[in-house]
Amino acid sequence: MKYISEDVSAQLASHDMAYDAVRAALIAASESAAIFPVVLGHGSDPSNTYAIKSSAVSDLAGLKVGSYWPGNDALGMPRHNSIILLFDQSTGRIGAAVEAGKLNAYRTAAADAVAADVLARPDAKTIAVFGAGHQAEYEVRALARIRKLDRVLVVARDARKGQDFVTALREDGIDAEVSCAESACRAADMIVTVTPATAPLFDADWVQPGTHVVSMGSDSTGKQELPPALFERARLFCDLPAQSRVIGEFQHAPDEKELIAIGDVLTGQAEGRQDPNDITIFDSSGLSVQDLFVAQAILTRVETDQKDG
Repeated sequence: MKYISEDVSAQLASHDMAYDAVRAALIAASESAAIFPVVLGHGSDPSNTYAIKSSAVSDLAGLKVGSYWPGNDALGMPRHNSIILLFDQSTGRIGAAVEAGKLNAYRTAAADAVAADVLARPDAKTIAVFGAGHQAEYEVRALARIRKLDRVLVVARDARKGQDFVTALREDGIDAEVSCAESACRAADMIVTVTPATAPLFDADWVQPGTHVVSMGSDSTGKQELPPALFERARLFCDLPAQSRVIGEFQHAPDEKELIAIGDVLTGQAEGRQDPNDITIFDSSGLSVQDLFVAQAILTRVETDQKDG
């Protein structure tokens, strides 16, 4: 069995690599991938949760176990962690194990960047970000690769975390400031929600025509970041409609509202943004096939480095 440690996968991970791998995975999700129901569980303390996501394509099959341990903040550790297991399809044994804590952050942000690249207005330059945790930084940096950002407005419950996030972005040359929710939404070309919320974070009336909205925090039953009233004014996109209806943001959408797989937009089978005034929403509940593709990219990079070395 091949084993890739967290140190190695973190060192090799990048926004460029993740974007390419996840884009290919989202296309596979709408064309040929078998994506199985998500299994949700918790630790001995029910506040510590995990999800098992699995899938198969023609040349890859496996699963990702992603955990969320909120108490890790007090230990100075990320709350999220992941490991990806790829099967040796000839024997059914595990052929590779890739620790993917940091890699998962790149993968998640990449999905939102891939969607924004085809859904956000070409001139989008102001982002409102709800949340100031570990994942929020990856989201902004991934979006900064596909749009020229002039301004990032950070909305955070914890004022210290919000200011720390702003400082980190400014050190990277990204203009950022702390903002209240209403002002951020009204000024934004893109709104990104990166929280564990179970109720809407803002009012639907604050969202301006032409805005692209990304929800990535809703990944289990009961989670919610967006106001359902916004769905009536928007076109709805997601990584996988069947999953989004069950554990994603669109568990709160009307049954009759059409959900469009972003993979269909990438392949030209469905339209993305149709008008500059469209409000578009992308629900990113996270797919195992994304994990398989980024894990394979890491394994390929390791093999290449070993040959070159």
